[in-house]
Amino acid sequence: MPDLDIATLVREFVTLFVVIDPVGTLPVFYFATRGVPAALHWRFALRGVLVAGAVLFFFLVAGQILLEGVGLRLGSFQIAGGIILFLFALTMIFGDAKPSREIEEAERDHMAGAVFPLAMPSIASPGAMLAVVILTDNHRNTVSEQMVTAALLVLVLAITFLILLLARPLKGIIGNTGANVVSRVMGIVLATVAVDSILSGFEALGVMALPDAGI
Repeated sequence: MPDLDIATLVREFVTLFVVIDPVGTLPVFYFATRGVPAALHWRFALRGVLVAGAVLFFFLVAGQILLEGVGLRLGSFQIAGGIILFLFALTMIFGDAKPSREIEEAERDHMAGAVFPLAMPSIASPGAMLAVVILTDNHRNTVSEQMVTAALLVLVLAITFLILLLARPLKGIIGNTGANVVSRVMGIVLATVAVDSILSGFEALGVMALPDAGI
């Protein structure tokens, strides 16, 4: 059985929820489905989640193998990944909100669909791809522990699908402003996770020793 405590499970779930950002995906979904009959919205949402899930599971299974194939050390990868996640978090906090950026890209390219911009880059964002690689580190986690992370990923994707199914009533409750606020709050959480990843990378390289986490 995987040796994962509740705190680890919660941390991994929160990390995946933050980087996928189901609530922040709502405005992208509204834009992508503006020319789609309402009766087909559930199929549109399902296709987007399935495509995003396929991409994320590819990185979960083969991402680290591909990256380490070029000779990257684990600690260096964790530090680099943490820095990228931190910069990604800063854009969520101080920059244009995630939905605003992706809707603008979709309008510029005149493309709207379940694959772009819904599946990528909204659900399967670069931050989400990187996060699943870090969370399923082959050197620190057993196969059973990675399967738990995979199950958490499925759970977050299922929540994303459910939120998209509820897009119409939710639109009147939170609107674009609410989604932007949630995205920025999630950015703060992600920044904390990123700093922890950087510290873990230094520990893996033997630069420093970290005390056990406490409440």
